[in-house]
Amino acid sequence: MTTSDSSPTAGETPETHAETSAATETADTTAVPHPLGASHPLALAPVTGPATSVDGFVRQFLRNLNYERGVALSASTDADRYFAFALTVRDYLMARWLEDLRRQREKQSKGVAYLSAEYLLGRQLDNNLLASGLTDIATEAMAACGIDIDDLRAQEVEPGLGNGGLGRLAACFIDSLATLGVPNTGYGIRYEYGIFRQTFEGGQQVEQPDAWLTLGSPWEFPHPEASRRISFGGHTETYDDEGTPRSRWVPGWHVQAVPYNYMVPGYLNGRVNTLRLWSAKATDSFDLRVFNSGDYEEAVRAQTYAENISKVLYPEDSTPQGKELRLQQQYFFVAASIGDFLEQLPDDFDLTTLPDRIIFQLNDTHPVIGVPELMRVLVDEKKLEWDAAWAITQKCFAYTCHTLLPEALEVWSVDLLGRLLPRHLEIIYRINEEFLDEVRERYGDDEMRIRNMSIISEFPDRSVRMAYLATVASSKVNGVAKLHSQLLREKVLPDFNEFYPGKFTNVTNGITPRRFIRLANPGLSDLITEAIGTGWLTDLERLRELETYAENPDFRAAFAEVKAANKRRLDRVMRDRDGFEISDGHLLDVMVKRLHEYKRQMLKVLHIVTEYERVVSGRVAASDIQPRTFIFGAKAAPGYVMAKRIIHLINAVGEVVNADPRVEGRLKVLFTPNYNVTLAERVIPAADLSEQISLAGKEASGTGNMKFALNGALTIGTDDGANVEIRELVGDENFFLFGMSEPEVEALWARGYKPAEFYQADENLRRAIDLIASGAFSGGDKSVFEPIVSNLLYDDRFMVLADYSSYIAEQAKIDAAYADQDAWTHAAILNVARCGFFSSDRSIRDYIARIWHTPPVL
Repeated sequence: MTTSDSSPTAGETPETHAETSAATETADTTAVPHPLGASHPLALAPVTGPATSVDGFVRQFLRNLNYERGVALSASTDADRYFAFALTVRDYLMARWLEDLRRQREKQSKGVAYLSAEYLLGRQLDNNLLASGLTDIATEAMAACGIDIDDLRAQEVEPGLGNGGLGRLAACFIDSLATLGVPNTGYGIRYEYGIFRQTFEGGQQVEQPDAWLTLGSPWEFPHPEASRRISFGGHTETYDDEGTPRSRWVPGWHVQAVPYNYMVPGYLNGRVNTLRLWSAKATDSFDLRVFNSGDYEEAVRAQTYAENISKVLYPEDSTPQGKELRLQQQYFFVAASIGDFLEQLPDDFDLTTLPDRIIFQLNDTHPVIGVPELMRVLVDEKKLEWDAAWAITQKCFAYTCHTLLPEALEVWSVDLLGRLLPRHLEIIYRINEEFLDEVRERYGDDEMRIRNMSIISEFPDRSVRMAYLATVASSKVNGVAKLHSQLLREKVLPDFNEFYPGKFTNVTNGITPRRFIRLANPGLSDLITEAIGTGWLTDLERLRELETYAENPDFRAAFAEVKAANKRRLDRVMRDRDGFEISDGHLLDVMVKRLHEYKRQMLKVLHIVTEYERVVSGRVAASDIQPRTFIFGAKAAPGYVMAKRIIHLINAVGEVVNADPRVEGRLKVLFTPNYNVTLAERVIPAADLSEQISLAGKEASGTGNMKFALNGALTIGTDDGANVEIRELVGDENFFLFGMSEPEVEALWARGYKPAEFYQADENLRRAIDLIASGAFSGGDKSVFEPIVSNLLYDDRFMVLADYSSYIAEQAKIDAAYADQDAWTHAAILNVARCGFFSSDRSIRDYIARIWHTPPVL
């Protein structure tokens, strides 16, 4: 079988086949009149998908190969086949998606607009097959065409739409919203190059463009006809509106926001939500007159300038130009998104009821500029009175804060805001003025409190505190783990917590078990289903039923074999990808996360250097140490110099340790470049030990810690972020706790932290730091890592040295525990069994109950 004609699939009539095509062209969420007329029978007929059978799948695949790719099967490349295959899976989701959009428009029920700068989706093919229940049919269909489905999987490129935990969380949340049947549109930016593709040269990070769109994406639907004009710059002016003085914005320049839709299917429930990403284009991208004059560069200057906005995720912002581009990005996508939603409302919609139709969830501070944007639209364009518009706005936004670090609570200079968004700055000033009037009314002229709570900061430069604006404007503010939410109320925003009783709440983060257990760890998933039956993928608390199986020797043996198989799989992946080898019998010790000093990859390095130094100094025989392979994965922000030095040190330590015959291959350090979701789905199921070692009080939540625990890795961690809840659930005996608590950290800072004192007091620490300082890992050049050594001894902002002794002691306990493999497996099973709480389905239910009040649409 090599070709197929374009006749309708089984179960279709020519008319419904044509209807499918017409509906596909208008899959936008805006209300588009049907070309046949709203009363025409075909306009009312439900859209039908291809036949759900092997033959139906084959026919649709061949049709896409012939008529979308323009090739016969016999002449097709792997890329042709992948695109045709992906389009076929997409076709099966299409009817469900269009039906969901129709039902949501018809019922006008309340939905969630999730505003996020990142969506780290991972590969889409297997997730969409799983959600639609097509995996077996598709596999058999490809085999009937003489195609190995694994060859098609290998062609898929992961979307470059995120960097770390924030983007992975957003991807999990939109998956759960669809699975729970809650109307949702995720809004973000269609980055052309993502953040960057990480490579190493001489052990140092080098950033390369992440050209994930080079061959296009079969999963997206561009809708240039639904583009929105987004304005910047210019000035404001007042005018008389039939006797009412009003303000308006006279912009200086504009760009087009072009929407690209992705389908977000729920798991086996027939529901499909939308992820809408915006790409920036120039309004007038080409000047023919200038081109004809010979100035080709000037002829496309507007296009180049506009398209920079959606070029790269998190452009390096150490320059004024970089800061301005970041603000442009943030306003660009929230203005397009808010305008997009409002345009979908009926012409006679009563805007005072807007909070009954939508909640705009601000995923961290990046989208907070949406607050003055909604006010601008309501007051300037819809002509509402200020008080009415403000009452609506305060009910339409909710704010998730993802940090405890003051420097991560975004601020924008008044000069930049005034130049780029002058009307928005005026609105922010008025919001602040009226808010401070309320503060004075309650507390009197307490100038210190007023300064502390003002949205406008006067020092060191006049600037807008976006987290404060979000807090004032939102109906609810939530942290993302129990401890984080407590510290948010008590340490980060205490005055606001006092001023707004009941506004602050907690929603502990979660992960989708569909991707991070079922797809990432099919062996474990099958073992769980064999033990407790089906249904647990949407009711993860049912994993509790595994507790009794932890006592079953046969189940423990099967669980251990799954872990061993996952290690073998990872070994194959890393050999092919990076040329790395994972040795048999090694404890797999994994630390994969964004490279930041507060996450303390440096503490892990000191542990490795300590183990190495003990062997090479002769204090311990290599044969007496527990064999370990240490796996790192992390990207450092391009302008974060210290983080990049730490990456260099990790690679340098690995180069020396891995090549030293004295360690007899019992210690191995592997830093895999360009860590992403695709690799995470192989690393996490293979891990024995999860490193969650941030300084207590600095990590908001973490989601990697949840993924590892749910895949049977034991955790070594501080009482920080969601580690607290993991430890409470799995039990102290199944968690390796070390380090100071958050109150102890604060007390040490208050006494005056002197890291050099810890260096002097601990011989192992002194030996490790001295070995680094000696040039042992830099070819004898002591200057290479001197900045790291000096930072540890004289600054050490995140108290690596203070927690070192406790960390090393706990690592010794891990060596002893791992020696008893049966007991280790028993503890690993209990980690899986007791961590069902960390499903993103539970997180979304908490958001619905505590913040959104958005019931499913049935």
